[in-house]
Amino acid sequence: MPETVLAVLTAPDAGREAPEPFRFVDPDTAVLQVRDLGATRGDGVFETMGVGSGRAQAVDAHLARLARSAAMLELPEPDEAAWRAATIAVAERLAHHAEGFVKLVYTRGVEGTGRPTGWVLGSPSPDHTAARTAGIDVVVLDRGLPHDSAGELPWLLQGAKTLSYAVNMAAIREAKRRGADDALFVSSDGFLLEGPTSSLLLQRGDRLLTPSTSLGILAGTTQAEAFRFGRAQGLTTSYEVLTPDALADADALWLLSSVRNAAPIKAIDGVARSIDAEFTSRLNAHLLARRD
Repeated sequence: MPETVLAVLTAPDAGREAPEPFRFVDPDTAVLQVRDLGATRGDGVFETMGVGSGRAQAVDAHLARLARSAAMLELPEPDEAAWRAATIAVAERLAHHAEGFVKLVYTRGVEGTGRPTGWVLGSPSPDHTAARTAGIDVVVLDRGLPHDSAGELPWLLQGAKTLSYAVNMAAIREAKRRGADDALFVSSDGFLLEGPTSSLLLQRGDRLLTPSTSLGILAGTTQAEAFRFGRAQGLTTSYEVLTPDALADADALWLLSSVRNAAPIKAIDGVARSIDAEFTSRLNAHLLARRD
């Protein structure tokens, strides 16, 4: 069975008829034109979701977020049915792997054509056991924008999951230069935000907290599922505007993402933090088994 699976959408935007919603393509075959604005300008959006034994996880939530991000970029509305069909089909071809992921990419297409480009790429996941059990070291980095800038500066596309991820990747490289595994962004005026590719989750007593999406951060699909799990355990959940003092006050901390799932934070800026191994194990078991 192939390790990597690629499906190219025939008509990724709504309103255009196509003989078939997608076609499978050899992932080693060149299919993206070099003039595609996704490649030349990062003008597009994407989603990544986990796959468990051939079943894509949280499909509804990811497709809804893909559509929200596309709207923020004024891209044509994605054809939800086509994206869903391609996603499910690619995930099914990963059934021989316990864990995998699919990445949905939707770009503005080749400049001047008015025809967007879309594809779904699937692959087995790396082994995240160490991050999920031993935990990760995190450094706090300034994102360089005040916490209330999203409404005033909509052209910065805060809260959209765009292909322009160079800053996010640079932040992770900076974290590694500092001897850590990952980063946590704060606003220039001192409010907690998110990781470069993850959401922040805090536990304080019987409460689970996460920074408010009003701060121009991405609404996390895994974080939302963690909230559902927490409420089923009798915990209360809330979105809040938090300062870094909340990190010191928390009983436990995690960075959450669709493929790594819940990674407990064991140190922040070199200061050791305790982790809740038992809760983390139950949360990750739930996340790995989740479906729509």
